Amino acid sequence: MDIKEYFARISYQGSHNKPDLATLSDIFQHHIRAVPFENLSIHCGEKIELNLEATYNKIVKKKRGGWCMENNYLLFWVLKTLGYDVTLLGGKVYVPELATYPGENDHLLLRVELDGKSYIVDGGFGFAYQLWQPMELISGTDQPQTPGVFRFQEESGTWYLEKVKRKQWVLNPSTSTSQNEEDEACRRIYRFTLQPRDIEEFRGCNDHLQTDPDSLFVTKSICSLQTADGIRALVGWKLTEMKYNYRDNMDLVEIRILADEEIEKTLKEKFNITLDKKLVPVNTSRFSLF
Repeated sequence: MDIKEYFARISYQGSHNKPDLATLSDIFQHHIRAVPFENLSIHCGEKIELNLEATYNKIVKKKRGGWCMENNYLLFWVLKTLGYDVTLLGGKVYVPELATYPGENDHLLLRVELDGKSYIVDGGFGFAYQLWQPMELISGTDQPQTPGVFRFQEESGTWYLEKVKRKQWVLNPSTSTSQNEEDEACRRIYRFTLQPRDIEEFRGCNDHLQTDPDSLFVTKSICSLQTADGIRALVGWKLTEMKYNYRDNMDLVEIRILADEEIEKTLKEKFNITLDKKLVPVNTSRFSLF
């Protein structure tokens, strides 16, 4: 595994001699714009391995993406290699349709200690809730980013990540199948503690999320990528492209339903992904990703 090969994968050409916040932010932004958040392996007959070398080969050599345990484990290796003080953390993703969190950790994220401050680095969430910059670990303070205003709330040692929602201007609302156009001003994303974790603790979760018939990742084929001014996402046959803060604190959303024969070309052109095996798209759960 070669850090220069990783930099070429994410088109990063900046300095990396000093492990500071500017370098961390720059590498992170290059990563999320080059590496999709995706679970396509599940839907083309491949197993997602929780193994750093396998993840490196998949994301760097094969130019694929991955989910949180792949993206953030790879970023963990990158930051360690560059001399950052980085720790694995475990989180629980909020399910708005059920108004609850899961019983066990189902999300991997990173904590970086830098110049006496702590930052959360998470390159593995995707969609409109993907951080674009490391977030300082402070409670109750709004931290504006291009996707919107994020903040942490801490309660008795448990930390909650929230995002203040913008309105959406959907160009073709007839194609939107979401039953969940929430009116709340703020959306919970996940909660976590600062207890350091080992990658071995995520093996059960990694297996469960790709085999449980009720898992979001089994019931939806997902691929999302951050762009220069928004995101694009393919869920099943539905291609959504969003431009952040298009006007008047409103995100512009365009949705298109693809035919089967358009899927492969769209993955290549929009996400730079070429699959080894045939993808079988699926989008059967009611859970909203936006």
